[in-house]
Amino acid sequence: MLLYIVRHGDPVYVTDSLTERGKRQAEAVGKRICDSHIDRIFSSPMGRALETAEPACRLLGLECNIEEWTHEIGDERLTPFPDGKLKSITNVQNTYYLENGNVDLNYNEAFTCAGINESDIKSAVDFIERHGNDFLERLGYKKENGVYKILRNNEEKVALFCHSAFARAWLSVLLHIPFHIMWSSFSYTHTGVTVLEFKNNPNGITAPRCLCFSDMSHLYAQNEDMIYDNKIEL
Repeated sequence: MLLYIVRHGDPVYVTDSLTERGKRQAEAVGKRICDSHIDRIFSSPMGRALETAEPACRLLGLECNIEEWTHEIGDERLTPFPDGKLKSITNVQNTYYLENGNVDLNYNEAFTCAGINESDIKSAVDFIERHGNDFLERLGYKKENGVYKILRNNEEKVALFCHSAFARAWLSVLLHIPFHIMWSSFSYTHTGVTVLEFKNNPNGITAPRCLCFSDMSHLYAQNEDMIYDNKIEL
């Protein structure tokens, strides 16, 4: 199975919808998903994700299946670190998550990292991990002892339209990357596409392998701008 994890397009957060630029991005990634011959499409229940998924569903003639657990992470990611003002852990300078020995924290110690430890993000990640395991089991892969038992050889390509913080939190779990390293070192652009392979190995055991992360080549292909997350011209 190939799992495509797609962030929504350029949003208007107050209305939970897409800007005109975001709509063009959605059309571009929809064509890319169509050309990839995706078999099933899933989406967060939030408007900006559903709106991004619409072109792919239309082009492929597929239903959009809502996965309630994939909504964006909310107040759990707020921290008062380091100045006492509540902010997303994403807006904390990333060096705090690496300096003073934090870079060497292992997977199980990650939530003790400065700044992250003053948020409730672990509860959100635990929620995502639990429901993500249920989702993957429905697709034929049951997590056991750090790997996945293949319940059935799923040869499908599956796309999930979702959100940046949600996607990075789930990828941290799926790829066993310490959470603070994921947050300090990986960023997810609008309509970025990440592809994970669940190879159907003969011994009946598999584990996800990342084939690409936050790819935006579909924007280049459709002559859309290559501004990463509205910040950096690539």
